[in-house]
Amino acid sequence: MTNINSKTFGYCRVSTTDQKEDRQLEAMLELGINERDIFVDKCSGKNFDRPQYQALKVQLREGDILVIKSIDRLGRNYKQICEEWREITREIKANIKVLDMPVLDTTRTEGLIGEVISDIVLQLLSYVAEQERAFIKQRQAEGIKLAKEKGKRLGKPPIEYPENWDNVYKVWKSGAITAREAMKQLNLKPTSFYKLAKFYQNGRVAEKNSKII
Repeated sequence: MTNINSKTFGYCRVSTTDQKEDRQLEAMLELGINERDIFVDKCSGKNFDRPQYQALKVQLREGDILVIKSIDRLGRNYKQICEEWREITREIKANIKVLDMPVLDTTRTEGLIGEVISDIVLQLLSYVAEQERAFIKQRQAEGIKLAKEKGKRLGKPPIEYPENWDNVYKVWKSGAITAREAMKQLNLKPTSFYKLAKFYQNGRVAEKNSKII
């Protein structure tokens, strides 16, 4: 399927803008892939509606090679991964090379037997990955249920009135200091400060040591 005029493209994906694609990029560059031919998406792999991935597919031609670091960078849905794999290798007739799984390299397994082997391995890996995600979600749900049964509070911890709340609050309300200065003295963030102030103003003075949810 490869030819002397083929191009090699790299595709990297991270799930959020906070995550770094450095390791994936480094692997692509080490293979000699031109940086302008490497496409990067910073979004979920739940489907293939990703701008850079779609731009990449437009450029793929017969005989080209698409390199990905691992199969889950392509996507995380078993059925969709298999469908995408077949479209690229059989309709576009481009090759796919998965760096972390050498057996998934259509440049080395050309022909019917190679296609069958790749299909079997791909489906097995994709299925296992999808099952593992399902197990993780199940364990998380079971953990949340157990925590609730034990009376544990989930989410962020409640906000508490600082020890010096009364004095600082009164000085702030008198206009002697700004809200920013009051927050600094109380070591509170704006959201927490105003939430406590509102709660305090609504008649909960006697319960200044209560936790605010």
